Amino acid sequence: MSTSTHVTIIAEAGVNHNGDLRRALAMVDAAAEAGADAVKFQTFRPEALVTAGAPQAEYQRRNDGDRGSQLAMLRRLALPEADHPALVRRCRARGIRFLSSPFDPASADFLMHDLGLEVIKLGSGELTNGPLIHRVARAGRRLILSTGMATLDEIREALAVAALGYLGRPVPSGRAGRLAVMEEERATTALEARVQLLHCTTEYPCPPEAVNLRAMETLAGAFGLPVGYSDHTEGITVAVAAAARGARIIEKHFTLDRTLPGPDHAASLEPDQLRAMVEAVRIVERALGGRDKAPVAVERENMAAARKSLVAACAIRAGEPFSESNLAVKRPGTGRSPMDYWSLLGRPAPRDYAADEVIQ
Repeated sequence: MSTSTHVTIIAEAGVNHNGDLRRALAMVDAAAEAGADAVKFQTFRPEALVTAGAPQAEYQRRNDGDRGSQLAMLRRLALPEADHPALVRRCRARGIRFLSSPFDPASADFLMHDLGLEVIKLGSGELTNGPLIHRVARAGRRLILSTGMATLDEIREALAVAALGYLGRPVPSGRAGRLAVMEEERATTALEARVQLLHCTTEYPCPPEAVNLRAMETLAGAFGLPVGYSDHTEGITVAVAAAARGARIIEKHFTLDRTLPGPDHAASLEPDQLRAMVEAVRIVERALGGRDKAPVAVERENMAAARKSLVAACAIRAGEPFSESNLAVKRPGTGRSPMDYWSLLGRPAPRDYAADEVIQ
């Protein structure tokens, strides 16, 4: 019997709606039709996210054209809070979960308290945003943390801050004081119950040679938490491979049209590709099964036809010794195993055998 764990697939709409609510609603529909478990947006107040002079990242300039500062770009892409309830309603109607990533305290409070989200996903850029992590954890929300650009030490400190939040404690001023909580069993229990980590490489699109999927195993071994993968590569191959390597969550950007202007469209799937990825991950999910190595039910009915038995290579009379010249190995596998070949050599045949007769 299969013991595989369901892989949660998050269709990352992000800012690929380009600030248009109608397009965002259409993206909910597309994610639901593709079979994703959740569709995730980004919630932010541009002026609270970046300074007026913050430059665009290189991938943003490359994918969106150098059209000014990050602030100008984010103003074009932001969905106002007033549009969010419509997205939540559409998700509910389509049977898909609504998620969003906050980038500032007010946006986090809006998602947690106004919209009532129980799970908050924080992007890789927020992994060192201790105050935001602590705020979400102190509110008791479950956390999905992307770990792009991060070292193990940075991830450990982020988890320590989260643990302090879950335990209702203030954050000590010194790093050593923050990390000390990780030695407490209560902290470990709180993190195991509420936090999942996503391996990620922060580049859009990400070249396959920069992915390093084996790092998922490192994360799981270092922190004992469920691990998934946030994918920025082109196509679906790497995301499906991550599922095969045991990712519990697959997050993947998608768009209605990769040719639209914007920073993330080029690293996103179109709806047909998203559907194909979901279908492929579901196949992998079923194929992973359990860890036992033994014949499964569908194999047993083929064993007689595929395996072989010891058979009489020629007519053998009762009492005649079995030998290399009168024994052969042929299908079907309904008789004595060929592994008994050596133990039969020299022993007398208990009865007559016709040529090609299976030795029982």
